[in-house]
Amino acid sequence: MTFALTYIIPIAIAYLLGSISFSYTAGKLLKGIDIRNHGSGNAGATNTLRVLGKGPAIAVLILDALKGTAAIWIGYAISGGSSLVEALCGLAAIVGHNWPVYYGFRGGKGIATTIGVMATLALVPSLYAGVVAILAIVFTRYVSLGSLLFAALLPILSYFMGRPTEVFWASLVLAVFAFVRHRSNIVKLLRGTENKIGSKKSQP
Repeated sequence: MTFALTYIIPIAIAYLLGSISFSYTAGKLLKGIDIRNHGSGNAGATNTLRVLGKGPAIAVLILDALKGTAAIWIGYAISGGSSLVEALCGLAAIVGHNWPVYYGFRGGKGIATTIGVMATLALVPSLYAGVVAILAIVFTRYVSLGSLLFAALLPILSYFMGRPTEVFWASLVLAVFAFVRHRSNIVKLLRGTENKIGSKKSQP
């Protein structure tokens, strides 16, 4: 099997798949708007909740997560089960979501797609991290805080639960992605000005 078939093709497919923005599509279909110009300006499930409501937000969350799962399975099918290729495909899907080629490289923050990727690569660590994230969101109403905790815990739990080295490094890169994409949220959290679930819609 050639290098291109084993690595380049599945990674490219995963990136193109990840670049599909269901939040953007929902905004166009339901209200004829570019959701990136409304609410927080982010093309993701949380901003979909703010701008379009619960139903579309749940659909976007599920579909964005499924992109990550599908990317892993694409890597598995084409490479014949290479953990490295699967991890790289997962990363490619999240890069696509964050910097989508179809939408001027202006996408979301990648948490839902990260959930799909890591739940497929490392289910148990993802479940533990997910419980902590959900509890944080329930008690603080800060989705960004839960997202950051989820991302930060993934490499720690993956390492101590003995997941493959490729999965650990992928989870570490994903954590870096999450913190970089949430840097404005981190500043707002520190200042106490971050939006909470149910708060008034804000303009970007």
